[in-house]
Amino acid sequence: MEEEVYYERCAGIDAHKKLLVACLRKGRKSEVGEFGTLTHEIRELVARLKDNGCQMTAMESTGSYWKPLYNIFERENLPIMVCNAYHIKNVPGRKTGVNDAQWIARCLSQGLLNPSFAPEREQRELRDMTRFRKPQIEERARNINRLQKFLEGASIKLGSRLSDVEGKSATELLELVIGKADFTVDDVAERMHRNLKSSAEELFLSLEGSITPTQREFFSRIMNVIREQTAQIEKADAMIQRSLNDNYKAAVEALDAIPGIGKVSAERIIAEAGADMSRFRSQRQLSKRAGVCPGNSESAGKRKSGRTPPANKALKSTLAQCAKSARKKKDSFFFAQCGRLVTHRGKNRAAMAVAHSLLIAIYFVLSGNEFKDLGADYCNQFNREKKINSHIKQLSKLGAAIPADVLRNAIMQTSA
Repeated sequence: MEEEVYYERCAGIDAHKKLLVACLRKGRKSEVGEFGTLTHEIRELVARLKDNGCQMTAMESTGSYWKPLYNIFERENLPIMVCNAYHIKNVPGRKTGVNDAQWIARCLSQGLLNPSFAPEREQRELRDMTRFRKPQIEERARNINRLQKFLEGASIKLGSRLSDVEGKSATELLELVIGKADFTVDDVAERMHRNLKSSAEELFLSLEGSITPTQREFFSRIMNVIREQTAQIEKADAMIQRSLNDNYKAAVEALDAIPGIGKVSAERIIAEAGADMSRFRSQRQLSKRAGVCPGNSESAGKRKSGRTPPANKALKSTLAQCAKSARKKKDSFFFAQCGRLVTHRGKNRAAMAVAHSLLIAIYFVLSGNEFKDLGADYCNQFNREKKINSHIKQLSKLGAAIPADVLRNAIMQTSA
């Protein structure tokens, strides 16, 4: 049986840190060559493929080694697809660079490869910046928590009086404690800002601990580290704002209207998924790429597992954080959805279901629709008569007698 050919001339590349193994397939014949990973060596590979009339090139998305190739191929207008390595595994026992390149080229020629989502260069640069900013924010939060524990060890109870231990008032009060050993109530009152519920006397008592000179020097060092990290995060924010074009800025503003999504989270979502939803066939494909949809594992008519599939970790974690914030808004659909699922599915699964609903809303908002919250009572409007009868049966089991006129009015209202 003859193999169906999609590309008469195509190439498969096995990319490594210092070595590229390329297989150029011409019909049934193959030519294998080795190239370096420096820019001029990749350009030599591109020139060779162009001279041979290569129609398409494919490679595995291995680490970050695919990025230099993709940048140059994109600049030279030579078509290339990046594929998931899990989907194009070679036969076990035949693992060499040459065999892998030949296998990729053969699969590509027969149309057996599905390309992964590779965003445009502007979005890739934005993605790098948002992914760099996220661990900086997390590390700063960890240092603030460490400082809070050390202060508790020194009998300083600032966290029991101020809800925001990283705000302006808390920072100035900590600088007062560290810099001045014999501070007074008047010193505390000078550094207090408006809208503080605690009085100067209460704050003075919470700051009156037992700090040694060594601890003062240590706390001062931690605060300097936090201050430096804050400055670095602000610089990263400014760089991200400069890199946002008008289309991205409009998308961030649109996503900011959805409950649970702030501007920082919106920038992460745009960096990972993009602002153009036309590249996805439907919201289902976007949910699958984000890894927030139920898994599909069924055999012999039995569903084995509903675990979410592995996908974009950065986008999935951002959506999970947004879901935990969205479910706190009590008059929203997401709050009702979480409350309905958390009792029998658990907090984590309920949060993932809310993240799935959030992503569906994101898809339609970025497609040009205006966000409209369905409300917390949306799900209660379905099957009202069945729910009324179910509650009446439960009340009857508990011994409560339901008057006939009350039951009649309830059913009539349901029918209306």
